[in-house]
Amino acid sequence: MNKLLKNKLAIFIFAAPALILFTAVLFVPICTSIYYSFCNYSIETKAYTFIGLKNYTDLWKDPVMRTSIKNSLFFLVFSCVSQLIMGLLLAGLLTNIKKGRNLFKNIIYLPCVLSSAALGLLWMFIFSEKLGINNLLKQIGIKGPLWMSDIRGFIILPMWVVGFVALWQYVGQSMMLYMAQISGIDKSLYEASYIDGCSKVQSFRYITLPLIKPMVGTAMSLNAIGSLKFFDLIFNMTDENALNHELDVLATHLYRQGFKFNKYGYASAIGVVLIVLCLIATGIINRVFKTDTYEM
Repeated sequence: MNKLLKNKLAIFIFAAPALILFTAVLFVPICTSIYYSFCNYSIETKAYTFIGLKNYTDLWKDPVMRTSIKNSLFFLVFSCVSQLIMGLLLAGLLTNIKKGRNLFKNIIYLPCVLSSAALGLLWMFIFSEKLGINNLLKQIGIKGPLWMSDIRGFIILPMWVVGFVALWQYVGQSMMLYMAQISGIDKSLYEASYIDGCSKVQSFRYITLPLIKPMVGTAMSLNAIGSLKFFDLIFNMTDENALNHELDVLATHLYRQGFKFNKYGYASAIGVVLIVLCLIATGIINRVFKTDTYEM
């Protein structure tokens, strides 16, 4: 085995399939999109013409793009903060119960594996102006809010509603990651803390949180990337032609420009902006959650 690990040709042969797959599926499309972002696509000639930075200057002037960035950044902050708090809370509670742990864990994680398209349609009916929650409120004489059409405020109500639905669907993923990390902590550390007079809350703060910090960074990176490329719930819960695109995020704006208006170069420029934001967000998170190595 040692000879095999020292053989560079053997290492290359074993790594080649993964490298080829990575290059074909991720690296080549990204490089192609970057090139197309500097071009204009002609439907008549089916060809791309190099136009330099025009797509990026048009993005700067596009009011829908500014709205999309604002909404995407809201999802980024809301998802990272809410899933961090709720994920840690649920992981801490479920780790300390014995009966029914697997049942509650499966119930909370179940929305993660369900179709986002189906869940989007389900919640669209729940927050409908005439059905769902508003219909229940009407029975007791209360007029419900316009959940999906109230555009007052800097962050409009529909964005908070979709953010809540996204939290409900994906908090199970963060919870499972935190529970996996917590289960690997040596129990003797907790026993020693209890002997020294620490409560469970203090043990969680001074033992659990520092030791799961690397997993917190990983979970927040996944949440950040997922929230920036958020598409399916927004697309299914809202009317794309309603409210003058006040509900757009970067992914829906990219989809509309590329597949509805055939502006493939402009859509590629939006995609490049999305990639840059993902890299910036993950870089900041990795820097904030940079951790030392603990001996356990």
